[in-house]
Amino acid sequence: MEGDMHGGAVKIHTPEDFVGMRAAGQLAARTLDMITPHVREGVTTAELDRLIHDYMIANGALPATLGYRGYPASSCISINHVVCHGIPGEKTLKDGDILNIDVTVILDGWYGDTSRMYTVGKVKLRAQKLIEATYESLMLAIDAVRPGATLNDIGRVIQTYAEARRFSVVRDFCGHGIGRTFHAPPNVLHYDSPDVDLVLRPGMFFTIEPMLNIGRPDVKILEDRWTAVTRDRSLSAQFEHMMGVTEDGCEVFTLSPAGYTCPPYTQA
Repeated sequence: MEGDMHGGAVKIHTPEDFVGMRAAGQLAARTLDMITPHVREGVTTAELDRLIHDYMIANGALPATLGYRGYPASSCISINHVVCHGIPGEKTLKDGDILNIDVTVILDGWYGDTSRMYTVGKVKLRAQKLIEATYESLMLAIDAVRPGATLNDIGRVIQTYAEARRFSVVRDFCGHGIGRTFHAPPNVLHYDSPDVDLVLRPGMFFTIEPMLNIGRPDVKILEDRWTAVTRDRSLSAQFEHMMGVTEDGCEVFTLSPAGYTCPPYTQA
């Protein structure tokens, strides 16, 4: 789930903290692995959410989104032109749909936050290209994370890659610091913002979660006060990983144990 826009001191975590985050991140990633075969034509997003909820509970965790500021579900499931924070319900998946599933677990006090795109049946080529570009922009941004780099290096890499492929980057939401709290400083913008000059240091934990649109970057929030959609109803895609800055780069806590990266998924 995307961050709030606020400032403040960025916490530097200890090597012991990496252990807790590693476990939370891996459980979140396994949750997305688990749901993969259930994402198919005819299933409701409420059913997917129930499976996600039950899996978290069975593995000793709590769903962080459930009840968070009144949010009513254990995951966010955002279909087609929904950018983020789609609320699961009775809507059934159809052939050609693309969707993002975003989960956050709380395991032993640590938050594990990640999201992936999924496809249903045969999707249009432009939709597949959007998904691939979103994934690649995230992975290139992760490659830029190292001590001495700035937070803006992340946003610049994403925007440059996305716009070279004629996709737009959503500005309304950002990545965020994370750890024993769901959302903490810093805000991780996904576009070039030269005044964001925070220098990365070992022990910083945060998410990178770019949202790319086929059309314009503008979004609006629906009456449920959660669901964000593209104003022009163009398709949107998002991927999210959670990481910690190390002495020589970063450790991604939410890599898929099953080897899933970008859809269509085949087990590695």
